[in-house]
Amino acid sequence: MATHADRVEHVQIADAPGRHEPGTSELDPDGYLRKLEAAGYDGWVALEYTPRADTVHGLLWLPPAQRSTSGRMPERCPTPREAPS
Repeated sequence: MATHADRVEHVQIADAPGRHEPGTSELDPDGYLRKLEAAGYDGWVALEYTPRADTVHGLLWLPPAQRSTSGRMPERCPTPREAPS
């Protein structure tokens, strides 16, 4: 990551193998996020995975307090009814 950090514009993560939410297999999400931060990456980290159970439980893997160090992400994402159209 450090070698090419200046070229990274977007990061997506999923656990491997299986492409489920982080923490369900072999990926060390905290380790990868620390490496990104140490390399100077300050952009968004997107998640592209298939929840192992249902969607609601698949979103609980990361506590709200750890969801953003920049303050750009809300504590709670709007529900589809609350989201602007």
